[in-house]
Amino acid sequence: MKIFVPGRICLLGEHSDWAGGYRRINADIEKGYALITGTNQGIHAEVEAHPSALVLTSTTPDGVRHGPYEIPMNPKALLAEAESGSYWSYAAGVAYQILTHYRVRGLVINNYQTDLPIKKGLSSSAAISVLTARAFNRVYDLKMTVRGEMEMAYQGEITTPSRCGRMDQGCAFGSRPVLMTFDGERLDTDEVQVGKDLHFVIVDLQAQKDTMKILSQLNRSYPFPRNEIEEDVQKLLGPINRRIVHQAIEALEAGDGPRLGELMVEAQEFFDRYATPACPEELTAPVLHRVLSYEALKPHIWGGKGVGSQGDGTAQFLARSADDQQAVIEIIERDLELSCLALTLSTGPKVRKAVIPAAGFGTRLFPASKATKKELFPVVDRDGIAKPAILLIVEEALDAGIDEVIIIVQEEDLDEFESFFNQQVSIENYNKLPPHFQAYSKRLLDIGKHVRFVIQRNQEGLGHAVYATREIIGDEPFLLMLGDHIYRSDSERSCARQLIDVYQQHGISTLGLRRTPAEMLASFGTATGIWLEPDTLLNVTEFAEKPTVDYARTNLRMPGLGDDEYLTVFGQYIIKPALFNYLEEHIEHNVRERGEFQLTSALDRLRQEDGFLGVIVEGQRFDIGQPDYYLQTLQDFRYG
Repeated sequence: MKIFVPGRICLLGEHSDWAGGYRRINADIEKGYALITGTNQGIHAEVEAHPSALVLTSTTPDGVRHGPYEIPMNPKALLAEAESGSYWSYAAGVAYQILTHYRVRGLVINNYQTDLPIKKGLSSSAAISVLTARAFNRVYDLKMTVRGEMEMAYQGEITTPSRCGRMDQGCAFGSRPVLMTFDGERLDTDEVQVGKDLHFVIVDLQAQKDTMKILSQLNRSYPFPRNEIEEDVQKLLGPINRRIVHQAIEALEAGDGPRLGELMVEAQEFFDRYATPACPEELTAPVLHRVLSYEALKPHIWGGKGVGSQGDGTAQFLARSADDQQAVIEIIERDLELSCLALTLSTGPKVRKAVIPAAGFGTRLFPASKATKKELFPVVDRDGIAKPAILLIVEEALDAGIDEVIIIVQEEDLDEFESFFNQQVSIENYNKLPPHFQAYSKRLLDIGKHVRFVIQRNQEGLGHAVYATREIIGDEPFLLMLGDHIYRSDSERSCARQLIDVYQQHGISTLGLRRTPAEMLASFGTATGIWLEPDTLLNVTEFAEKPTVDYARTNLRMPGLGDDEYLTVFGQYIIKPALFNYLEEHIEHNVRERGEFQLTSALDRLRQEDGFLGVIVEGQRFDIGQPDYYLQTLQDFRYG
């Protein structure tokens, strides 16, 4: 399994993470606000399970390989390695935290490429920590969300001598701009949409700075200031930072490069005025200011500032265009002999909501479906935990970055679903649970905060069920996941994340597809089209709902597939909201297929008018809708 974790750059709001943390002592301190994003460079690794050890191999940016280095997978050995501050301490610290919270064996991490500069304010240590947390999560299917990976990485890094802030592990969010809000121990994250492509240049100043000294000196201003300098530091990292960061978000969302550049310059001026007196030896930063004021750059940039803890570590510029971005890199590398990284924040539609139809009666699973809904039937996960199928689907949606999951249910089933996601077990039963299940019980309530329910009063087909969510979805694209299927990815990205990534790149409705032999076509919707990327991505030209083999052989064949092999629907879609208009037409004019309002014909209408992409999902779909399929799923999902 391959994993990539980018670096993290703080666009605005440096030092606000630990400053906001002091609110647990002094409530008068302003919350911390930081605007971060992932870099285009990072850490690449191949990972796999190991029976008893953490085996690490690392490649530095200059191509030098270290390791393999083996640490026994036991708490004492991992903790000793983490606390030693060695080259391997970050991975050991995270592994120690993982072993404390989960039942796992060992792990092999082969970091075969690193194109991220080390110790330059781009959170390379945090990237290593997130990589380790994500590797355990993916290999052992721990069901951690991105926030969960980020928290585990943070706990792991602070197990080492490093004194990182909670901002650093923001690299877990990937390349998306994120607003992080720090309120004592509480951390909130909100993704920020970019209104227009913005082109940054990150400059390695190739100088020296003492981050620990900077942090030590600035921390003296907290929790209660004792003089004017310390008051100014709190003002800088408090109300001034709050205003600038939120104005910058407005500029980002509007795609207003000139305004964002002004705010970067303003932020640097305030930092120089109020922070430098608290640590002049490090924050006077002559190299940084020489680069920021270099005259030849000014025709090509909207603004620039320091990065991370500031000092002579890294600088960032916002270029006026893609061509100006390249010009800035050429000037800096030629005239100043410094190395640069390009960073582009791109616009892209955000998929925030997921829909899961779960209102069917489950006639093929009667009489078991009389006892409970088929979506609540248990499935044993790889970790040996029995979970209702609906939980596995919801966890996948949240892990893919979805903010809100809408489950469609019958009115008489609403209480059963709501109690599962929103009610804690009785205190008597809770006390009977072992600690890891008590933690999972609390996590279920956290998951429930992201779940809403829509009632389908009459069961008249999948199209009718999806239409019931029109008001709650509004004018947004959404992820549709069938409620009687569960999924498992064969890559580092979940199945749902694979679809979302394609949609965000192309802005076109997207469905997941898989290769299927002809004898199974009678059970699935089938698609055909034109390859855009061989064996991976296609422009869909036709949908067919459960076609005959003769029809498929004549109309649905695709080059590059095996003999009598076709592309069938995987059970996940990213759909533009225009679909609701076509469903409404069908309902108003009573356009039914096999007595119901189907989804396929409305999807085909959307394809005709707006286009549809199909992506071959790297993963497996497991059906729980029929007795034999359910029985097979119980075996394959646990051990497959």
